[in-house]
Amino acid sequence: QVQLLESGGGLVQPGGSLRLSCAASGSIFSINTMAWYRQAPGKQRELVATAINGGSTNYADSVKGRFTISRDNAKNMVYLQMNSLKPEDTAVYFCYAVARLTGWTTTTQWWGQGTQVTVSS
Repeated sequence: QVQLLESGGGLVQPGGSLRLSCAASGSIFSINTMAWYRQAPGKQRELVATAINGGSTNYADSVKGRFTISRDNAKNMVYLQMNSLKPEDTAVYFCYAVARLTGWTTTTQWWGQGTQVTVSS
């Protein structure tokens, strides 16, 4: 089992910044992909940013230039630095990981419970 625990959400004014953190714990042998998704009320969950083991990152067009994803592989953590926040960034942000568990030969997908980000004046 893998547990993903997000933190860092909250209320921020437009133009402000927040940093989300996600800590992965459990019987982890390795983590291939870590990512952030978000889901706004009445909308489908969407990919925000991905960080592949090895350093490759990808971003949704809507957040390019404003958000930065980073990983600390030694601590099994992923971060999302969000700058120049807009009201349309308001959503529940979910941490996602593709991990190989100790003793397993395949990978499995895991989700955190989510953290609310609200951008409003």
